[in-house]
Amino acid sequence: MDAVARADTAAAPSRPAPVLPAARLRDLGRQPYEPVWRAMQAFTDARDETTADELWLVEHDPVFTLGQAGKPEHVLMPGDIPVINVDRGGQVTYHGPGQLVLYPLLDLRRLKVGVREYVCRIEQSIIDTLGDWNIEAVRREGAPGVYVAGAKIAALGIRVRRGCTFHGLAFNIDMDLSPFQRINPCGFAGLQVTSMVDLGGPSGLDAVKPALVGHLASQFGLAVEQAPPPDLSARP
Repeated sequence: MDAVARADTAAAPSRPAPVLPAARLRDLGRQPYEPVWRAMQAFTDARDETTADELWLVEHDPVFTLGQAGKPEHVLMPGDIPVINVDRGGQVTYHGPGQLVLYPLLDLRRLKVGVREYVCRIEQSIIDTLGDWNIEAVRREGAPGVYVAGAKIAALGIRVRRGCTFHGLAFNIDMDLSPFQRINPCGFAGLQVTSMVDLGGPSGLDAVKPALVGHLASQFGLAVEQAPPPDLSARP
């Protein structure tokens, strides 16, 4: 009886740790907007249920992008900065040097994440990144993105095709904010914008990249592995 009891109460074998979905992290450096956009489209069109998710980091040359719902009247004085109509949601925004852009190319069906929750998790990853530098940030009902003291510090513009995401987030780190005065940012006249360096954060993108990627990976339960940048010249 004692032997049986000891056997019954013996510690069960430990369970293996769950295997997190892999996501390839690709740092594209500084690039013009359109080749990267076309590469995202091509990747999304070609992927299937076995394709690994990817996270693309990039810093764009100066450009205004106007989303599918975008109204041209929100582009006030583009001047020498090109305006590109794109297939993401949202209105007009500006991309330029000193802004960290992250494009999550994720299969939401495989991750079992809905679109609304996807947006919330991206916003939370930015909020948590700012928290690493003791900058308190919030989301705003009806106006996707992240705000500090009423000024927008990060914009979101997404597209979901066959359950898979492209486009993503633009996070102002250490940049010339004056081009935002040439537009109504995200369709809001007079919307103030800010950047991390203006709030006592780091200068340059390199300090922020691992923090943002780490928080986003945590939000989606991803195991990130480094990978080389895509060959943009090979994309249509």
